[in-house]
Amino acid sequence: MSRRLSVFLQGLVIENPLAVIMIGLCSALAVTTSVANGIGMSLAMTFVIVASELIISLFRKLIPESIRMPIFIIVIAAFTTMVDLVMKAYFPELSKAMGVFIPLIVVNCIIMGRVEAFASKEGPLDSTLDALGMGLGYTWVLVGMAVVREILGNGTLLGFPIMPESYQPILFFVLPPGGFLVFALFISLNQILKKKWLESPLGCPDPEGGK
Repeated sequence: MSRRLSVFLQGLVIENPLAVIMIGLCSALAVTTSVANGIGMSLAMTFVIVASELIISLFRKLIPESIRMPIFIIVIAAFTTMVDLVMKAYFPELSKAMGVFIPLIVVNCIIMGRVEAFASKEGPLDSTLDALGMGLGYTWVLVGMAVVREILGNGTLLGFPIMPESYQPILFFVLPPGGFLVFALFISLNQILKKKWLESPLGCPDPEGGK
């Protein structure tokens, strides 16, 4: 398997930012009470991490080591502000439902961690692939949690009733304890997928160190 494909796939399962690295959990648990919120947060996070890693990777050789962290924050804040303003202009209800969690993307450990550990050291293509992998890994866990919590907690999906009229919503799943339980289930699911991936031919290291 090529190195670049490996870079992209790492964030999906092997180094999933939520289920493995376990960073950015506060916003993840807070917004997953509805699928719409989960999708909105995932798209916002993915855009910011991809744009931030790309820009910082492009200019990494021009950024002085002594002020790299303030510059990283400024770049991330710029893209976060773009997302926040677009959501307020075109999706006001979603923006209101998300509350402070969109502006707080600027201090999300997922983005800052990848910018510092990867984009500041690697080229633009590799950094973009890393960001896409991390963004999609974040997305599938976040949206998956939101689907489970909304269906069981409200009997709806994207706000539309899908359960029989006799179904009694389980309030537990839209409360914080329910969020932690569902998150634990997704950690277990990711561990199963990770084990199967590492045991598969695709998950085996390339003996020639494919480029």
